[in-house]
Formats: sequence, C-alpha cells, structure tokens
Amino acid sequence: MVKKTVRDWLRREWVSKLLWPVVALALLGLFNLFFTKDFFYVKVLEGHLFGTPIDILKNGSYVMLLSLGMTLVIATGGVDLSVGAVMAISGAVAAGLIEAGGVPLPLVLAAALGVCLLAGAWNGLLVSVFRVQPLVATLVLMVAGRGVALLITDGRKITIQEAYSAYDAFIFIGNGFLFYVPLALTIVAVMLLLTVLLTRKTALGMFIESVGDNDTASRYAGVNARTVKFAAYAFSGLCAGIAGLIYTSNIRTADPTNTGVYLELDAITAVVIGGTALTGGRFYLLGSIVGALLIQSLTTTMLIHGLSSVEALVPKAVMVVAVCLLQSQRFRGMIGRLFRRRRTARSSGSTPSTFPCLPAPRCWCCCTSADASSSQIRTSRR
Repeated sequence: MVKKTVRDWLRREWVSKLLWPVVALALLGLFNLFFTKDFFYVKVLEGHLFGTPIDILKNGSYVMLLSLGMTLVIATGGVDLSVGAVMAISGAVAAGLIEAGGVPLPLVLAAALGVCLLAGAWNGLLVSVFRVQPLVATLVLMVAGRGVALLITDGRKITIQEAYSAYDAFIFIGNGFLFYVPLALTIVAVMLLLTVLLTRKTALGMFIESVGDNDTASRYAGVNARTVKFAAYAFSGLCAGIAGLIYTSNIRTADPTNTGVYLELDAITAVVIGGTALTGGRFYLLGSIVGALLIQSLTTTMLIHGLSSVEALVPKAVMVVAVCLLQSQRFRGMIGRLFRRRRTARSSGSTPSTFPCLPAPRCWCCCTSADASSSQIRTSRR
C-alpha cells in the first residue's frame, strides 16, 4: 500500500519535473562532500552565517530573481533576452541618483524599479500589442539597454562612495544580513512567495498557462491574452530591476558594461532545468529556483577546482543536457524498455537481437522482416 502511494506520488507531473533537478543537485553535493575540502563548512561570525553554501545562495540570488520573471514569460510562449541589460539600467539609475546627493533612498529605489518596470512594459507592448516576435522584441532592448545605461552614467563606472548620504543603507541591500542569512536571500524568498500567491491562489496562473498553451483558444474562452503577456513582461522587468539593485549594491559600483552579462542565458537555463517548456504552458516556479541553485553550485564547484569561468561552461552544458534528457518521458521510456528487454533476455538465457526502439531488420529480397523471411525459407525447404 505504501509502495503504491509513493509510486502514485512520484507520477505527479510537478514531482517528476522537480525530481531530477533535485537529484542532480544532490549528486553535485555528494561530489563536493568527498572531493571539495570544507565545502559544507558553515560558521557564525559576528552574528552572521559564513561559508561556501551561503556564498552560493547569495551569488545565486540574481539568477533566482531573473528566473522568477523569466518563468512567467516563457510560460506565455515568449522569452526575455533583455533582463541583463535591465539590470544594468537599474544599477545606473540608482547609482546616478545617489551620486547626485540629496535623494532619499526610498525614492532612489522607487525610481530605479519604476524605470525597469517601464522597460519590461515596453517589451510587453511590442509582443502583445504590435505582435513582434518575443526574440526580436527583447533583443532590441538587450542591445539598446546597455547603451541607455551608459548614457545615464555618462559612459563611466559610478563608484558608490562612503561620503554619499545613502551609502550605508544602499550597501546593506547587497551585503547586509537579516536573521543570520544574507538580505538578498530574504528578498528572493519574499518575491517567490508573492509570485506563488499571485499565480497559484488567483486565476492569473491559469490565464498564463492557457495563453502559453494555446493563444487562440484562450482568447475564444474570454482570456485577455494581450494583458496577460503584457503583465508577464512587466513583471520580468521588475524582477530584473531588483536583481540589478542587489548586484550594484554588492559590488558598490554601477558598471553598465559588465552588469548582468550572460545572466539572461543562465535564467533561461534555470527555467528549462526546472521543468518549464520553452513552448509555453505549465510552469514550475520552485523548479526554476532549484535550477538556479544547481547552476550556481556547479559554477562555484568548477571555480574552486581551478577551472576558469569560460571552461566552466562546458560541464554546465553537459549538466543541462543530462537533466533535460532525464526529464523527458520518452527518453526514460526508451531506457526502461532497454533494461527490461535485457533483463528478460538474461533470465531466459538468450541475447536480444535488436534494439527495442528500432524496427526488426528487413530482408532485401522480399522487403519483409528477417524473421518472416527465414520462416518462409524453412517452409520451402521442407
């Protein structure tokens, strides 16, 4: 009875999507347990937690935030390539206002997030109203966004100095701790909770999935597909703005050229690893968070073992392919049939002659299967 209950629970769609990223994360942790010295060592220093796992959570907060917005965008059948550039815009606006002086920190944060919300709304307008392909629409802001950030900073890096009035409060966002854990991780948890409440406790999540699954059918059913897509892209811009504030606060510098570079690819990868299909439809927010943790854990492991950031891309790609294959029901079915056939052949004392997923070999003379032709030959001999 218990075995049947566990089997039925594992067959649930969200469990099967989340299972393999968790297994991959566990295997990576097992590798670090034996081959990476003091990887799991965590200590309390000055009332804060320090250690490699805490660094992974803190450094992975950017991709976690980006993956939340990216999940909703991909669920509508689109993609947002501009989140890295929006991060740069967010940091540039915040650092510029702090450098100007006399601007309260709440107003600084509101201005930076407001600009990022408008950037996301611009993407939503192009995709939902003007029917521009999401790849093209967001690619425009991906390229132009860094130029906008450079214009805001006058083409230079803005270092947030201690002499600025909002220095301490702003630096606390990316470097402070709350209840022993980094404040950035608390922000991620709050955003995840809000996103889950909005998408799972209201009809918004169902609308997003219906639009991503079949845009035309959802419109005939009364769903305003344009509004849903517009809201998803605006929310993605907001999440990118928050990630940009944390990143700029962490490094104490607004760097339009390097802020958020290639993080849009990590965000998309985290969403795919988490079980959300690029074709749209069903989405899994918790899976995206686990995917972001897996990516950051693998990156940290590679760096600890002496691989450069460029070399670390190769095992990251292998990991992505492996997890996606394990998530594929068809691939798991092929492997299962192969093992069952070999087990049956071993128990009967024979060897399987053909691969279970391939058709039986054909006879060139009569275009029938080899088994059928051999039986005909035996009959003719008789």
